[in-house]
Amino acid sequence: MFGSVRGAYTSFNSMALLADPAVDEARPRRRAFLRDPGRAFLRDLRRAFGRDVRRAAVRLAAFSILLVPSYALVAYVLLPAAWRAPAARILVPPAERVSFTEEGIPADPLNVALVGTPGRLVAAMRAAGWALADPITFRSGLRDAHSILFNRPYETAPMSTQYVDHRPQDLAFEKTVGGSPRCRHHARFWRGMAATDPRDTVFIGAATYDLTIGISYRTGEVMHHIDPDVDAERARLMTDLARAGRLASVERVPHYRAAGSGWNGAGDPYRTDGSLLIGTLSR
Repeated sequence: MFGSVRGAYTSFNSMALLADPAVDEARPRRRAFLRDPGRAFLRDLRRAFGRDVRRAAVRLAAFSILLVPSYALVAYVLLPAAWRAPAARILVPPAERVSFTEEGIPADPLNVALVGTPGRLVAAMRAAGWALADPITFRSGLRDAHSILFNRPYETAPMSTQYVDHRPQDLAFEKTVGGSPRCRHHARFWRGMAATDPRDTVFIGAATYDLTIGISYRTGEVMHHIDPDVDAERARLMTDLARAGRLASVERVPHYRAAGSGWNGAGDPYRTDGSLLIGTLSR
């Protein structure tokens, strides 16, 4: 008797569920969820929060549009301008044997020099596998940003301008690592005093290795961070030139600057023995 009652109750419940419109509407959604859970979840999310999601997306886009120029204004205008006045008083380089950023912040240590004509210098560096950097223009800047963001080759990417005796570098060379300018060996050179013989022109330089891309600890600008071992990069440059057969001689000048540690224009630490390597180019 009880069995028949239980059967009738179950049958009644089944008929009620079949007749319930909510159940009928849920069945296609359940089948769609089983076929493609991800798409079904997104569809249900849009149904439930579609208006709120669209409103949040619009707000996020507007915030991003406002954030980019705000960051550019702070990192590339306001903070660099704020550094110009106190940099000379706060950041005193050892014996002035460093380059400087445009804001007057001590940058890379001067650790190498090459003797020869400008044409011979360019030819020697190219023979050693180093490329002459492009000048900074709007077009080269866009190409540089694209190559770094998407890891695309750009062997002659522009380099930031640094100053020695208030003069920008005369020549800049680089050797990319891994196919893009994210990592690269690089060196800047400034022409020294005019020599009687142009073949004896001295180019003082700063050679460092760009280890990664990041944010300047001083201004917030996007820039490279260097390897602290600048002496290793100095030796690497001379080794490349020697292997290419472009060096007649190499001389070490000890105590050219104070040995020890320092910080460059981006706030990166570096260490050096204070020596200057002078390479005379083959004639």
